[in-house]
Amino acid sequence: MPDHRRWFEDRPVLKRIGLGLLAVLILPYALIFLYLLPFIHPVSTLMLRDLVLLRGYDRRWVSLDEISPVLVQSVMMSEDGQYCFHGGVDWAEMRMLVEDTLKGQATRGGSTIPMQTAKNLFLWNSRSFVRKAMELPLAVTTDFVLSKRRLMEIYLNIAEWGPGIYGIEAAAQHHFKVSASKLTRRQASLLAVSLPNPIDRKAGKPGRGLRRLAGVIERRAQGSGDYIKCIYE
Repeated sequence: MPDHRRWFEDRPVLKRIGLGLLAVLILPYALIFLYLLPFIHPVSTLMLRDLVLLRGYDRRWVSLDEISPVLVQSVMMSEDGQYCFHGGVDWAEMRMLVEDTLKGQATRGGSTIPMQTAKNLFLWNSRSFVRKAMELPLAVTTDFVLSKRRLMEIYLNIAEWGPGIYGIEAAAQHHFKVSASKLTRRQASLLAVSLPNPIDRKAGKPGRGLRRLAGVIERRAQGSGDYIKCIYE
C-alpha cells in the first residue's frame, strides 16, 4: 500500500496547502468558543469585506439588555419561530426544503437563526450546496456552545439592515432615529421583515407589501409568549 505520509513529506508545498486548508476549516470552531466571552464583539464576513474594499460600515454593539424585547420577539417570529426548541437546525423544515427542491418546487430559505449567524460570521452569502453543507455543522456547534441569549445577542449585532448598516443599534438609528431600546412594536416588525433582503426592503420607507408582512409579524410577536422563554426566563 502507498505510504500517504511519505507522499506528503516529499511534496512540502502540498503539505503546506493541506495544513492551511485544515487550519481554515478548524478556525471557525475555535472562534465559536472565543465568542463565549461577553466582551468579545464578533464581526461578520460582510463587515470584513466592507473594510477590505475601504467602504467602511456603521455598527454599534449593544448588549441584549439594551435591545427592546419587542424587536427580539419580532425577529424570532419572522426568522425562526422554533428558535428556543431546536438545536441549531430545524430538521423538519430542512426535510421539507429538500423534498421541495427534489420536486423542482420553489423553496423557502429554511435557515434558522443559528444557521444565519454561522453564515454571517464564517461563510459567504451566495446560495450553494457547499456553503449549506459547511453551515449546518457550524450552526449545530454554535447553538451547542453558546447560550440562546448570547447567540441572539451576536446575531442582532452582526445582521445586515442596509448598505453598510450592521447590527440593530445602527439599524434603529438609521431607519427610525431611535436607539434599539426605544423601538416600538411596529418599528420592530418592519426591521424584522426586512432581514431577508435588507438592501431592497427598507424598513424606514416600507412599501405596501412590507407593511402587510410587518402587520402579520406584529400580531405573532404579541402572542409569542412560550416561544421566547429561552431568552427572557
